[in-house]
Formats: sequence, C-alpha cells, structure tokens
Amino acid sequence: MPLHLKLHTKPDVPLEADCICPDIVQSLKNNEISALTVFHGNDQVQLADFFECKGTFDGEIIIDGDLENIKHIGASMSFGKIIVEGNIGLHTGACMRGGEIRIEGNASDWLAAEMLGGKIIVKGNAGHMTGSGYRGSSVGMQGGEIIVHGNVKNETGHVMRRGLIAVGGDSGDFTGVNMLAGTIIVLGEMGIRTGAGMKRGSIISFNKASLLPTFTRNCEYHPSFIKFYVRYLEKNGFSIDSSYLDSPFERWSGDSVEINRGEILLSKYKNK
Repeated sequence: MPLHLKLHTKPDVPLEADCICPDIVQSLKNNEISALTVFHGNDQVQLADFFECKGTFDGEIIIDGDLENIKHIGASMSFGKIIVEGNIGLHTGACMRGGEIRIEGNASDWLAAEMLGGKIIVKGNAGHMTGSGYRGSSVGMQGGEIIVHGNVKNETGHVMRRGLIAVGGDSGDFTGVNMLAGTIIVLGEMGIRTGAGMKRGSIISFNKASLLPTFTRNCEYHPSFIKFYVRYLEKNGFSIDSSYLDSPFERWSGDSVEINRGEILLSKYKNK
C-alpha cells in the first residue's frame, strides 16, 4: 500500500512542506513521517497537524485534499512518484532531479523551477514561470520533462537550458524568454514576445504567433522530427490532428539581439 497523505486542516497561510518527498520519507515509519517538520507561515509545526498519514512508502506518495496553499511538494526529489489528486501550490517539483509527479488538477506558479531531471504531468493548467529559473538565476530548467495538458501563464521556460516543456493549450507572454537551449512545444496560441532574448533552443507552435521584429523568416519546410514529438505527446494523452504532420512549418531564427541561433517553428496548417 502506498503512502497516502490526506489534508484534514486547510492552512490559513502558505504551508511549506518540502518534507513531502520520496528522498525524505523513504526510510521513515508512519509515525516518523507524521512528525516531520513543516512551516505554517513563521510557525514550525508537524506534518500531522495538517495531514492524516496512512500506509507505507513503497516508492509512491498519494496526496489528497485542497492543496492550493501547500508549497514545495516534491522539491529536489530524485526518485519515486507523487500523485496529487487535485490542485497544488507554489514551487512544486522545484529543483527536481528524478522521479515523477502527476497532478490531476491545476498547478500554481514556479512549477518545476530550475528542474534538473524527472517528469511532471499536469492534467489541468499551470501558472507563471513554469520550468523557469528563479529571479537572478542565469540558468533555469536543465533537464527532464514538463507535460501540461491545459494552459500555462507567462515566462514559461525562462532561461531554460535543456529538457522538454509541452503545453496542450495556450501559453502566456514571454514564452521561452532568454532561453538558452531545450524544446518548448505549444499546441494552442502563444502570447506576445515569444522567444524574447533567446540564444538557442526550439519553440514549436501548432498555432499562430506574433513574433518580435528581431526574428527573421528563414524558410518553409517539413521538419521530420515533428512526427516523433507528436507520437510521444499522443502517448502522454494529447490529441493532435494528423494534418499537422502533412503541413509545412515556417522557420524563424532569433533573437538577433543575442546570438541569433534560436528557432521558432510555426505550423502552416492553420496559418495558410
């Protein structure tokens, strides 16, 4: 039986619960897990003050309840699986190194900030700064995968260096801002200033986009690798019109205010 945590008391202020992590609970007994320290605002309390703890950790943690005010779940985890049966708060999976987090609802801001590895799947929407670097950091996401079935907000993939971010819905403004490398795929529409300041990397849009004048149109072609991304996303529950595979993409290079080696690929299927 996996470890099951059920929220019985909703916190009045954000609850910092970075102890809910496979790396921390792996060798602990049930009563020891319940006694782990969490921070309710400035107060140091026990996990049992907010969560009912049942079962035994077998590599999987299931969390149930209204978790919108719970922060740092799965931070720095390197293995195992966390299933969130609802919405989740700030900084989920921050600096994650491995394992998997599955969120059945929505995720708040700073999802997988400075992620190093592993995989996060969000069935709903995600907030601002998904897969980004913290303010002042020169490097954000450096590996792993973030799969969001819904929408994301602003600055997704900020200073991203490696990895994959796939968005089934729309993305906000500044998608891939200051991007260093890696891949961002958006099936819906993107906001303004996509790829601003990007150095390298690829942003792939299956819909229209308004690009900065510092991006230059190179050509129109059929990138063969798109079909592999489509097949992979379909395995992850995305539904993609097969016509995209038969339609060309426009390739734009930029940002010319940097080294001009990034690329944005725009499908011509809906932009003929």
